Amino acid sequence: MAQAKLTPNRAGDYDTHLRTGKVRLSFPHLFDKYDKSGKYQAQFLIPKKDKECIKLLEHAIEEAKNYGKATKWGNTIPKKLKVSVKDGDEDADEYPEQEGHMIVTAKSSYKPSVYDKDGTEAFDAEELYAGCYVQAIIEAYPYDADGSKGVAFALLGVKKLAEGERFGGGGVPVSDDDFDEADDEDEGDEDLGI
Repeated sequence: MAQAKLTPNRAGDYDTHLRTGKVRLSFPHLFDKYDKSGKYQAQFLIPKKDKECIKLLEHAIEEAKNYGKATKWGNTIPKKLKVSVKDGDEDADEYPEQEGHMIVTAKSSYKPSVYDKDGTEAFDAEELYAGCYVQAIIEAYPYDADGSKGVAFALLGVKKLAEGERFGGGGVPVSDDDFDEADDEDEGDEDLGI
């Protein structure tokens, strides 16, 4: 079973490197950068009942705040600090799948490591779709950019754990095997009234 775990950041001094438990993948841009942000990104829906993961997430945010205080914000934690986490219940009318979850948005300028259920590197965006279950590795970090200060999450890796109902009402993907074989004779477009 996928279990949440917290480890030190790359510098080795703050516990901001979070491996989630079993979460839902939403708005995935794991193979191509998202046009609006110019980054790879995804949202992860962490069930509120996963108390251990929520506790570790909160701890990672606090550690990132302390790191920011020491390295970016002049030894203080800003009062109006943005954090890339929200309560999914707030948008449940528009996105019913978010109800009962905390939503974490993670981004990266570099392609994250992405794996199939069997642990092999994944190359197919259809395999990691919005609604499937994954385990994510993210890292909380402080930022100070263009007058905005906050804690964001770096997207490091994603591993698919299980299938799930697709978000947005998408059905089962269609493959080439679902179609009839093509006739050898080309009858032209005239039969279709084109």
